[in-house]
Parts: sequence; structure tokens; C-alpha cells
Amino acid sequence: MNPITIFIGGDIAPTKSNYSFFAEGDINALIDDKLLSLLHSADYRIFNLEVPLTDIENPIRKDGPNLIAPVLTINGIKLLNPTILGLANNHILDQDEQGLCQTMEQLSKHEIKYVGAGKDLLNAAKPVIIEKDGIKIGIYACAENEFSIAEENRAGANPFDPLESLDHIVNLKSKCDFVIVLYHGGKEEYRYPSPYLQKVCRKIVEKGANLVICQHSHCVGAYENFNNGVIVYGQGNFLFDLTSNEFWDTSLVVKAIFGDKMSVDFVPICKNGKGVVLPESNRVEDILEAFNVRSKQLSIPGFIETEYEKFCTENGPFYLSTFAGFGRILRKIDGMLNGIISRQIYSLNKLNTLQNFVECEAHRELFLKYLRSTTSNHK
Repeated sequence: MNPITIFIGGDIAPTKSNYSFFAEGDINALIDDKLLSLLHSADYRIFNLEVPLTDIENPIRKDGPNLIAPVLTINGIKLLNPTILGLANNHILDQDEQGLCQTMEQLSKHEIKYVGAGKDLLNAAKPVIIEKDGIKIGIYACAENEFSIAEENRAGANPFDPLESLDHIVNLKSKCDFVIVLYHGGKEEYRYPSPYLQKVCRKIVEKGANLVICQHSHCVGAYENFNNGVIVYGQGNFLFDLTSNEFWDTSLVVKAIFGDKMSVDFVPICKNGKGVVLPESNRVEDILEAFNVRSKQLSIPGFIETEYEKFCTENGPFYLSTFAGFGRILRKIDGMLNGIISRQIYSLNKLNTLQNFVECEAHRELFLKYLRSTTSNHK
């Protein structure tokens, strides 16, 4: 039995800074030769396409930016020779159903398989199975519930639904030797899993996944071996020139080899201007050392909970001030003051009510239904 090698990269999104390179198929301006050769040495390549490919701007109403990339940018994407592109993410519906449908049409036209989105909820949940030399590998993709989610009669991304997705994974494992799950979730620019995210990913492994990769965080996070699986809590972007900072400038490509067993390794890459490169050896060592340190910390009892508590203390005021109706400037001031202003608005009783509305399933379901109805009818 010959082993199968798969490289899995993070988010790909052509941006205004490099639209022309993608459209003209100038792959050398986007990726250095060594990285491209490495990718092409694998049997299969998987990435997350974080943007709809369409020439028609039709932005949906949402919180956050509406991404878009011209159809011609497919010319650069296909030179990566992607086997599968994951579409289960929070931006794939940014230009409404037509944007997603045009994206799927382009991928089909160029014979690129996709997973994690579809013309309706049923199709969005379908996995992709690849087979070589008698080894079957199933790929399943899902996303946390933001503004891109498919519905029964609406195109979109496949949501993570614990009442459905775990059954999907069990069913997929019954047909395959190995299962890879691409989970688009977690907090942006946070390098550790939240307690809930760890619980979800571990349950996904228990249901049959061999490799779970959390994308969306835009930074290199940590990983853990759990049962017979590997969970990667954040690999960073692959090619996404939206900004440059300590989080966005480094990333990992996950190298998975499947034979009698699965082995996983990590290849650091770095942002370089408008593209990405394989870094020098000393930079590789720095990225992997920090990654391994964080990964070891996950096994320290109480570490994840303590670290997440600190993160929430730092970032919680943003949410409270937003609920209070503060604008961007006042939110920033309130954050600098550790939420003093917004906390003056909320008495303890009001905070208890807010907690109940967010935490209780019945209240949350009702309020979300009302919000969706209100925003859809808002002029």
C-alpha cells in the first residue's frame, strides 16, 4: 500500500492588492518556487476559499466586511492545483446566493472539487471522498453559524449542528478509512481553543474524524493528539493579503500522510508582500517552537480555562458596549477603560437578564428568530 500525502492550507482570498496577479495567473508573484514545488509534490491539496468569485456586487446585510473577488482570479487559484476547496466559511455568501452559485460554477468548470457549501442545506452537508491505492479519505467541512449558512431552500455554507453534523461524520467514517474535518470556527487572532471549541473538536474525533483542522482564526494556534486523532486549533491563512500583523504574517500548511496509519507534520509559511513564501530555517524554528510550546500548554490542567478567562476579560467590554448601542469611538474608549462606561448602564439585574437571554436555549432561539425577521424586513 502506497501512502497518500495531502497538504492542507488555510484561507485563500484574492484581494485588491493582488487581484491582477491572480487574474493574470502570475503564480510566481504570489508563491515562491520552493513552496509551489512542495505543494505539487503531494498527491492532493486542500484549501479554504474565503471569498466568493463573482463580478456582480450584491452584498448581503451582515456584520463585518463583504468580500468579493473577480471571476478571473480563478486563473491564479487553479495554478495551485487544488484538489478540493472548502467553502464552509463566514464569507462565502457575502455576495448573496448568486455569488456562491457563480463560485461553484467556476470551480466545476475548472474541475476543482468543493465541499461545505451548496444550493441548499442538504447539498451543503455533502462530503467529498477521495480514493487512491485502496485508501478512502473523506473530507467534511462545516462552519460556525454566522451570516453565510445554508437553509433548507437557500444556498450557503454547511453549518456545524451538533444534532446533525456529528451524525454526518459517523456516516462518512463508515464509508472511509480516514476522515478529515475542516471546522471553520474559533475566535479570530486567538491562539488557543476556547473550552467549548475543544469540547466540540474532541467530540468530532470521538465520532470518527482522524484529523480536525480549525480554520478562521487567521493565526497559528496549537494542536493536540486526542484518542486516535489530531486536532489543529488554528493554522493561519494561506494566501490572504487583507492586513499584516503578528497573527496574519505566519501560517502553517498541514502535511498529512495516510497509509496503515495517519501521520501529521507542519510546514511554516510566511507572508511576503502580497504573497507567501517558505521562510528561512531560523524563522521556521521560531514558528514551530512557539507552536509546540502552546500545544504542550494545552495539557496543563486548567490552562485553557484560565487563558480563555483572561482573553474574555480583555475583550468582553467590546460586546457589552456594543449591546449598549455605543458607536465605534465610544466602544474603543470603553475598551481602554476596561468597560467602565458600559457597566454603568447595566445593573446587576440587567446583566442577569442579558445572560439569561443569551444562555437559555428557548430565549436565545426566540430572540434570534426575532432579530432575523427584523433585519430582513428593515428598510
